[in-house]
Amino acid sequence: MTDNAKKQVIELRVQLMNHVRKVVQNEGWTQAQAAEHLGVAQSRVSDLLTGKSDKFSLNMLISLASRVGCKVGLAIESD
Repeated sequence: MTDNAKKQVIELRVQLMNHVRKVVQNEGWTQAQAAEHLGVAQSRVSDLLTGKSDKFSLNMLISLASRVGCKVGLAIESD
């Protein structure tokens, strides 16, 4: 994988993580409530809320975003 491709994957993971985190915060969920809604352990919610993007695959973050009602799409642009 090229450095540019790695950078883009990291950026996507961070964007998705931030979006899911905002939903959790806007809903006012506790970590336990968020874990229930997301279908993950509370420790994973803690990782999410503290921005540990390296602990989540892009696929997992897409799944989490879907679980909180987000529709995830892809826009492809040429350089």
